[in-house]
Amino acid sequence: MHAVLVNSALVGVGGFVGCVARYLTTLVLQPLTPAIPAGTLAANLLGCFLIGMLAQCSLAQAQLSPEARLLLATGFCGGFTTMSSMIYETARYLKSGAHLQAGIYVLATLVGSLLLFVAGSLIARWLFKTSGGIWG
Repeated sequence: MHAVLVNSALVGVGGFVGCVARYLTTLVLQPLTPAIPAGTLAANLLGCFLIGMLAQCSLAQAQLSPEARLLLATGFCGGFTTMSSMIYETARYLKSGAHLQAGIYVLATLVGSLLLFVAGSLIARWLFKTSGGIWG
């Protein structure tokens, strides 16, 4: 029972920090591009890049402990990325008749997220190989 509580706290702390980071990302980016939901797009793309790095680190001779994965991948990345906001914003595009923008936004989110996940994984693998361990 103790491990469940500790693990839940790790996910909760990571999720809190991720949610706040997503909110701040939106505050910074949205005024720069009011025509597109740049904050949500950036959070989803950056979150996928980070989770790609974390996934690679987890595979690289167990460089991340299960607790670190819970805190960073499940908690932070889970709180930072936001599928529900992306769907809401896509629905707003569709409701206003902006079907092309909706399609571009969904495509940019999904393809961009996949590409950045792979990029994060490749960069982490390269960093691991060149440093002889996890960043040092």
